[in-house]
Amino acid sequence: MKKILKWLGILLAVVVVVGLVAAAGVYIVSGSRLNKTYDAVVQPITIPTDAASIAEGGRLITIRGCNGCHTPDLGGQVMIDDPALGTFSSANLTSGAGSATAQYTVEDWDRAIRHGVKPNGKGVMIMPSNEFSVLSDEQLGQMIAYLQTVPPVDREHPKPKVGPLGRVLFMAGQLPLQPAAGIDQTATHPASIPPTASVEYGAYLATTCKGCHYPNMAGGPSLEPGGTPAANLTPAGPLANWTLDDFKTVLRNGVTPEGMAISPEAMPWPAFQHMTDVEIEAVWLYLNSLPPATPAG
Repeated sequence: MKKILKWLGILLAVVVVVGLVAAAGVYIVSGSRLNKTYDAVVQPITIPTDAASIAEGGRLITIRGCNGCHTPDLGGQVMIDDPALGTFSSANLTSGAGSATAQYTVEDWDRAIRHGVKPNGKGVMIMPSNEFSVLSDEQLGQMIAYLQTVPPVDREHPKPKVGPLGRVLFMAGQLPLQPAAGIDQTATHPASIPPTASVEYGAYLATTCKGCHYPNMAGGPSLEPGGTPAANLTPAGPLANWTLDDFKTVLRNGVTPEGMAISPEAMPWPAFQHMTDVEIEAVWLYLNSLPPATPAG
């Protein structure tokens, strides 16, 4: 019996040591990745000053979902506050107290939005810049013009902190803390993209949808704990039985052809009310051009 207890004690000690070594390894490697710097190549951007362009920038901010995470007044909010996962906030994009962007140059805005990189070269945490990396110079300029005019909001947020589970999920590729790592930092961008009812323009617009509906648009489990699973937007999903008018009704009124009311928390359809008919048709054409796919998970 004593020998058994002795070997059990040795085994337990080995397990503890291995666990500590593994934990230290995760902490060191994740810390190295989180502190990596990126050399983003930015392009000259013209910032318009006319009222129409600034208003268009506000519309783009809305349909691209920026004020969903950063709140309607763009002062930001705490997104996750969990000892295991970590503490993450969306930045205060106004010029008020606690602003993350008050000293931003045009180049800094470009780095953050299209490249996911801070002025110091480190990656912007959590923000899905990979979804905005396709933005044209014209639309980016309009968005920056609007952001520079919003009223200041005094709202300070805690510094981001990655918890132990957050680090493990980050290392496993299940928590996208560094979108900059997946962006081509040397890519050039189009000066402008004509708004047409086409598959190509729909693909350009639908990059915003991929954060919830997954890159193949087939949907799957929500990335937020307890969140509503994202719908399958490929022809293998409900859209196969919808018409373009049905799709417009969903985005404009939040009601499916089957009569189901969609919660704005589950899908931010109120933001899509601001899309034009051409934009909605373009997204419709793009989704219907996709190969049928099975939801993740």
